[in-house]
Amino acid sequence: MCGIHAVLTPPGITHTVSADLTRCLCNRGPDYLGQVERRLTSSSSSSSSTSTNSNWSSSWDSCWNLKLTSTVLALRGDHVAKQPLTKNTGSVLCWNGEAWRINGEPVKGNDGEEIWRLLKGVEADVEVSAFVTAITAPISTDEEQKKFLDVFRAIEGPFAFVYWYEAGRKVFFGRDRLGRRSLMMKRGERTGEVVLSSVAEGLNSGDPHGNANGSSGWKEVEADGIYVLNLALLPSSSDGVTPAVLEPVRMDWIEGVDPAEFVSSIGRFNKSLPPAAGYAPLSATSPSVAALKQQLIDSLSLRVLNIPQPPNADRVAHDTRVAVLFSGGLDCTVLARLAHEVMDPEQGIDLLNVAFENPRVVAQLRKDHAKNKNNGNSNGEVDVDSEIDFYEACPDRITGRKSFAELQRVCRGRAFRFVAVNVPYTETLSHRQQVISLIYPHNTEMDLSIGYALYFAARGHGSCTHLDGRVEEQYTSPARVLLSGLGADELFGGYSRHPSAYERAGYAGLVDELLLDVGRLGKRNLGRDDRAMSHWSKEVRFPYLDERLIRWAMDTPAWEKCDFENEGGEVEAGKRVLRLLALELGIEGVAKEKKRAIQFGARTAKMESGRVKGTTLIS
Repeated sequence: MCGIHAVLTPPGITHTVSADLTRCLCNRGPDYLGQVERRLTSSSSSSSSTSTNSNWSSSWDSCWNLKLTSTVLALRGDHVAKQPLTKNTGSVLCWNGEAWRINGEPVKGNDGEEIWRLLKGVEADVEVSAFVTAITAPISTDEEQKKFLDVFRAIEGPFAFVYWYEAGRKVFFGRDRLGRRSLMMKRGERTGEVVLSSVAEGLNSGDPHGNANGSSGWKEVEADGIYVLNLALLPSSSDGVTPAVLEPVRMDWIEGVDPAEFVSSIGRFNKSLPPAAGYAPLSATSPSVAALKQQLIDSLSLRVLNIPQPPNADRVAHDTRVAVLFSGGLDCTVLARLAHEVMDPEQGIDLLNVAFENPRVVAQLRKDHAKNKNNGNSNGEVDVDSEIDFYEACPDRITGRKSFAELQRVCRGRAFRFVAVNVPYTETLSHRQQVISLIYPHNTEMDLSIGYALYFAARGHGSCTHLDGRVEEQYTSPARVLLSGLGADELFGGYSRHPSAYERAGYAGLVDELLLDVGRLGKRNLGRDDRAMSHWSKEVRFPYLDERLIRWAMDTPAWEKCDFENEGGEVEAGKRVLRLLALELGIEGVAKEKKRAIQFGARTAKMESGRVKGTTLIS
């Protein structure tokens, strides 16, 4: 995980990175902070671009300025790869992400440095080609650009990046096909500035809509392609800036075919319907169950192995590098169970379970408890707080404790630790503006309630129950890698709308609904979630959102994933393939758990009023 900030300013304009933004960027990447600048002449000048360290005779004030900042959370390789990555030609790469595979091959060592090596190779090839063909047929700009685009197209994994190609005077930027890493853009219509950043700046004014101090205008960079900003035609001042001059061009992820055929730019969706002669109901012996297990093991192996020890690891009595965002539900518990099979047996796994003091719910619990204690007389004097643990009454806490016990029973010897993250209402309020700032430009009550849950869970501070039953009251998880079960509902039919679609139009309706869900993965709020969790110097990884696993799930017929035609059976029809896998893994109680949204399980929803809708804008 890293932080990225890049700003292009016209002559005479100075852009200062605020102390608050620097803090947020360093929270994302605490291991290193680097910055480089490039001075760009206008299109009317004979020079092209120069570093701040070169001997340039033209007036400093007549140049455009490109300032690139990176912060680093070192999780790949055996050293801290300092960023921005630079080349003596002047090109620069700011990289935030995890390239698990490039051109189908696993990446060994530091992925950012490997991508930089590939980009430098392309630059060298372009330079040689330009020299060789200068007299006969010079390489076209489109051919040159394609070589760079193909480097990013070949990457599997979550990422966001900004790449300055000096010789071509172009900025390439974007997010991966599913938008798993944050990158936002803001364009100053008055000043001509263009800003790209992992987090928005200027939002701690107390205005949830970002309208103070010029902080509005931030938008998520869409995950629908790679964007190219051509700076070859820069005017000599901001007065000549028109929308067309600094309008980035989107390039498709997939070339040579109709992009509409590839869902989320990953693969084709199997729209076939069950044969008229019928089919064998999903069971534990169905091929799709074994296939899903192998897909998850392959995905987890990339995400939980070879993680370096966190800083100050010698201060902790145990080796813990991975934590699971743990509601105790099906998706996350299957990940924890399979991580046990993949990881070094000496390493622990923290299970982060968050619960909130929701004043509205607590008031009702107090009222109900007092009424019961007084045999219907609610006016009696009862010390309710000493008798009720409001956190332990949260749905996700109850489920989490049960699933923790199942994991302990099945995974003998593994040091699972249950971290009960309890968040008092006063603490929620004290962090409110910070969470609003991080989730921006998303600004609804639902965004805030989900943001709260992810933000505090990722912090990983709470009461820890160890394997031997010992409770450590003040514990902060040292793990820098978090596993999330997000994506399983979309892939395997886990939402309530999936059985509704089947009831409405049979498997044809279900296929359409699943297709919509998978197609919307890149439009989900993963950038918001990334910002909320990475604030604590943690990186969230999504095993269900591995490109190969998604491609397999899209290629698998609907009735081999969720079996709504056969509602009976040991487990329910929604996500049945995953539930059957849970049965095989020995976590039977987990296999039967029902779907519950995080904001209701952790009780962050409707904290002050039960009448507030999720779509209501934050006030």
